[in-house]
Amino acid sequence: MKNIFYLLLAFSFQMIVGQEKSSVSGFISSEKKKIQAAQVLLLKTNYTTQTDSLGHYRIDAVPEGNYKIQITAAGFQTVNKTISIKKNDSILVNFELYNTDNQLNEVVVSGTLKPVKRLESPVPVEVYSPTFFKKNPTASIYEALQNVNGVRPQLNCGVCNTGDIHINGLEGPYTLVLIDGMPIVSSLSTVYGLSGIPNSLVERIEIVKGPASSLYGSEAVGGLINIITKNPTNAPLFSADIFSTSWLETNVDLGVKLNVGQKATALLGLNYFSYNQKIDNDNDGFTDVTLSDRISLFQKWTFNRKENRLFTIAARGVYEDRFGGDVRWEKKHRGGDEIYGESIYTKRAELIGSYQLPFQEKLMLSFSGNVHYQDSRYGTTSYIANQKIGFLQLTWDKKIGKNDLLAGIATRYNYYDDNTPATLKQGNNNPEKTWLPGIFVQDEITFTEKHKLLLGMRYDYNSFHGNIFTPRLAYKWKLNDNNIIRLNTGTGFRVVNLFTEDHAALTGAREVIIANNLKPEQSVNANLNYIKKINFDNGTFIGIETSLFHTRFSNKIISDYVTDPNQIIYDNINGYAISQGISANIDFNFPNGLKIITGASLLDNKNVQNGRKENPILTEKFTATWSVSYKIQAIDLNIDYTGNLYSPMRLPLLSALDPRAPESPWYSLQNIQFTYSGLPDFEIYVGIKNLLNFLPKQNNPFLIARTDDPFDKNVTYDTNGQAQATPQNPYGLTFDTTYVYGPNQGIRSFFGLRYTLR
Repeated sequence: MKNIFYLLLAFSFQMIVGQEKSSVSGFISSEKKKIQAAQVLLLKTNYTTQTDSLGHYRIDAVPEGNYKIQITAAGFQTVNKTISIKKNDSILVNFELYNTDNQLNEVVVSGTLKPVKRLESPVPVEVYSPTFFKKNPTASIYEALQNVNGVRPQLNCGVCNTGDIHINGLEGPYTLVLIDGMPIVSSLSTVYGLSGIPNSLVERIEIVKGPASSLYGSEAVGGLINIITKNPTNAPLFSADIFSTSWLETNVDLGVKLNVGQKATALLGLNYFSYNQKIDNDNDGFTDVTLSDRISLFQKWTFNRKENRLFTIAARGVYEDRFGGDVRWEKKHRGGDEIYGESIYTKRAELIGSYQLPFQEKLMLSFSGNVHYQDSRYGTTSYIANQKIGFLQLTWDKKIGKNDLLAGIATRYNYYDDNTPATLKQGNNNPEKTWLPGIFVQDEITFTEKHKLLLGMRYDYNSFHGNIFTPRLAYKWKLNDNNIIRLNTGTGFRVVNLFTEDHAALTGAREVIIANNLKPEQSVNANLNYIKKINFDNGTFIGIETSLFHTRFSNKIISDYVTDPNQIIYDNINGYAISQGISANIDFNFPNGLKIITGASLLDNKNVQNGRKENPILTEKFTATWSVSYKIQAIDLNIDYTGNLYSPMRLPLLSALDPRAPESPWYSLQNIQFTYSGLPDFEIYVGIKNLLNFLPKQNNPFLIARTDDPFDKNVTYDTNGQAQATPQNPYGLTFDTTYVYGPNQGIRSFFGLRYTLR
């Protein structure tokens, strides 16, 4: 009897306690569709459940308190929400998730100049968000692109560390870089245009691989990179991202949103980068990494107008003081022949904007302009250049039945001047002035939900090259919601700014010779793209995207410094160039929070001249990238492991006696990062870059040739102007900084802090 009494007492106590606990329930959906098998978790507790086939969830017996509830589902953005539960309370909390499918359903504009979901676009466009780049924090977008499959930042100078962007193994001049769709970065300013764009202002980066000249004109020969900045209306009130490395590289990104009455919203961004350590770990007497002080100020305005018509305008200013060279160098040595240094002062200003005209028809006026001034000293060589680029475009967007039309007119003006013989004519200064007006039309025809055809044509008239036509065709076949095939063909062209791409080589009083009437460089491309989505019942999602591509280039313009040491001879190549291969990206999303993004490209690039085939310098045959992320929910810790792998590439040697390796080795740059997000509005991150401590000097006696004689004072030349081997110069070399294929920094740690106020 006594035992029965205690049993009844325990049961009554349990009932009383149970009545003091509460429940939380609700529905999880996306675009009015219920989401099955979504994970529901009360953070820092053991309370968890999944949604049923109707998208419903319920968690019972929850004690009184404040909680953060998290919803995760494969192919959707993770959502967090703070809730408060009282005794005997049953609260209803519904969630609307945004479909990402690893960004397959992101809205893109770069493929067709129209906002469209990525899966619906007939032109393949890759999309990368700031979250992707935060997995390996960098000081510039130029460095951040190393984690994108098929895209490689290429250093071109071992002293000043300038570089460009290679897409599918193609040299940097064949990549067009846009900011908000405007051709703001080009030729002289490529590396500087990508440096100093505040990461806090970047909404996403869109990449198109293959020619896009039918929409964008010159330079979109091998591909384009479009940096989309944030809409000020959607930006946080304040954001800050500050980090430093064990090499004392310090980067500061700040963003502030300002509401100007009810008519306008402004976004102000500041980027500051500083590195002033003369480190020489390879013991050649020269800096391993260029020193730099850079500041960039960016402001973007969005104005509220009737009928939600668009009006945005943005401006950016950049200043940089960059130095690399002998570790003994000081400012007083600039331009002298006592101690070698490469000192570059850069001033740059940009203006971009879009204004929708107040008509019933959708007419958009877009404009951009930039001024770039560079004052450089490469040893005793002075290079002072001034470039101005203006761009104006009017587009008309119209849907008529099954036809989605886009037509436009555009004009571009380029002014270039420098202090070298390249811009001299008969002893007088002769700046390069180029006009490039054009007109284009595009028609996207929707036959059925599964079949779309895009036709495009552009005509440009160049004041130097004359008439240029660039057609385009794209076809999209949607087999079903999980399988899509796209075929793209088109042409590209590039009007070469002859003297902006070889400025470091312009030494002495060389005479500029243009051998023939130069033709614009042209390309013809075909790309077959396949996307497959796989959804498993347990919530696992796999996205696969594969592309086969083939591009043939003609009329490539080369500069000949060898035939006559007193001349620079420009002419079109007698032959063609080929870029072809296969590329694949695979995304894995697991319900436990593990996410893997991996990609690989197999490339075959060659130049064919006079019947002879040759692999281009600094072009890899295989590249791979990966990103592995996992969040330990219980302690709010996210782990990111990123890396890339490159196959050997041909390197520039000076002579047959040059002792440096003719090819780079297989090499990999790997990084790890730990991010703690347990504090409101804050993130603290710490990590290690270059985990394998790779350095390009491995298996090489030196990287920079003849750092002991950078002014070539002890070099003996033959009658043809070629360096001869002597006891003081046994390899017959001259001072050379072009032997570089990877960053010259070993393993190093970093620490950073992010703050966001919404």
